Amino acid sequence: MSQAIFLTGFPGFLGSELVVRLLERYPSEVSLACLVQSKFWPLAEQRVADLEKQHPQWAGRIQLFNGDITVANLGLEPKLSQRLQAEIVEIYHLAAIYDLGVTRPLGLRVNVEGTRFMLGFAEGSPNLRRFHYISTCYVSGRYKGLFRETDLDKGQTFNNYYEETKYLAEVAVQERMAQGLPITIYRPAIVQGDSRTGATQKYDGLYYLLRWIMRQPRWALVPVLGNPRHYEVNLVPSDFVVEAITYLSGLEQSKGKVYQLCDPHPLTVEQLLKLVAQATAHRLIRLPLPAALAQTVLKKIPGLRRFTGIEPEAFNYFTHPTVYSCEETMRDLAGSGISCPSYADYISLLISFLREHW
Repeated sequence: MSQAIFLTGFPGFLGSELVVRLLERYPSEVSLACLVQSKFWPLAEQRVADLEKQHPQWAGRIQLFNGDITVANLGLEPKLSQRLQAEIVEIYHLAAIYDLGVTRPLGLRVNVEGTRFMLGFAEGSPNLRRFHYISTCYVSGRYKGLFRETDLDKGQTFNNYYEETKYLAEVAVQERMAQGLPITIYRPAIVQGDSRTGATQKYDGLYYLLRWIMRQPRWALVPVLGNPRHYEVNLVPSDFVVEAITYLSGLEQSKGKVYQLCDPHPLTVEQLLKLVAQATAHRLIRLPLPAALAQTVLKKIPGLRRFTGIEPEAFNYFTHPTVYSCEETMRDLAGSGISCPSYADYISLLISFLREHW
């Protein structure tokens, strides 16, 4: 019987990169089955065509299936679903709403119910060796203190519905893992562009700040929330995240584990501001503001959010009280040559790419 790797989240940012690594890792007889929503179908077809042009040996190995994680049976015809489940040996579930401003109903439907449907699909796959779930470090919410890979429910509150619904989704995943489903969980921190090229498909998170600064003259006004020396911003490049998932997912000992894919030595907000000023060649004029006031101003003043290009919910991550540990990740990556570079090592590449493609 033929074997397949099932993946959601293609042709998204991380999903597209992971597809390349998986095609390189698995033998030619193993196909890659990607579940794609209708609205992303043209882009997915184009990505496949580009990959096959660059790598003719991969022609026919990527199979696209029109479906939706938010409906029963993933929107697949029963016979097709049964055939896929019989062939699937591994599942990589990346699809989610990655939007800090997501509404709670939409977040629950996609992040929580969608993950539950994926878990049900996995349980119906008799030859499944592993279910790889992409979570986020920010299931921690606003937990104050050290958040370990073994932590989940710490009585935390949440910055937004994105965090809450990803937390609820991981609760469901860990429940199935405790019941015996072979699962590995990966929690990336704040994902940036590629550390070697600066390339990215998403301009959210810290990119809001970078674009705001770069739009201003040499002197740039920047809101500063709280004491910037007291808070850390944990940033990781996309290539580290993808390479770590690729490597760790191939280890037998990774079954049943949670990996926090974070920077073990993150920058403080103070260090980050100095680095951004240097990389963008700007002098920063700091405007001290309470986080709640900064969010209210952006939300209430007509046109200000569009003018600044800043998502109000992003302000919370500059007064984030959580510190992340990644002992399990570093232990299992030891000897692989894979490690998280400092943001200082690649910010200039991110800025160059942003200037060229913004």
